[in-house]
Amino acid sequence: IGLEEGATMEDVYLASVETDRGVKEQLRLYDTRGLQEGVELPKHYFSVADGFILVYAVTSLEAFQRVELLKKEIDVFRDKKEVTVIVLGNKTDLLDQRQVETEAAQQWARAEKVRLWEVTVTDRKTLLEPFTFLASKLSQSQNKSTFPLPGRKSKGNNCDN
Repeated sequence: IGLEEGATMEDVYLASVETDRGVKEQLRLYDTRGLQEGVELPKHYFSVADGFILVYAVTSLEAFQRVELLKKEIDVFRDKKEVTVIVLGNKTDLLDQRQVETEAAQQWARAEKVRLWEVTVTDRKTLLEPFTFLASKLSQSQNKSTFPLPGRKSKGNNCDN
């Protein structure tokens, strides 16, 4: 949340993430680089995304409030259809600048039925669990789909789903 000068509005990343079942999945991540006050996420994101990663800085109450609003928008535009949403509270290494308390954020996450992790990009290991969770949830959804997915190997009759 928040747009730095000279930053692009969107970057696309490809990530290979191992699921909790040991299967590598490819994730395509669209990084919108945050939203300024009064700027909305383009509506096409809501309809085409398989999942959402909402990120805020624990050092900014305003950023957390924007994540709360984005979650409400997701619910409205997805018409409450089930979609995987995870929330990351970033910058946990800046303890003396914290504005969003862990318990308050977790309480909101429980009420919204989303998973929330506090992370810091200075320790990439803190990102493993949330991305493994996301890849696992998304691959479960795809396994239940009746539509063949391009570039995805058939898993046959897997009783683990």
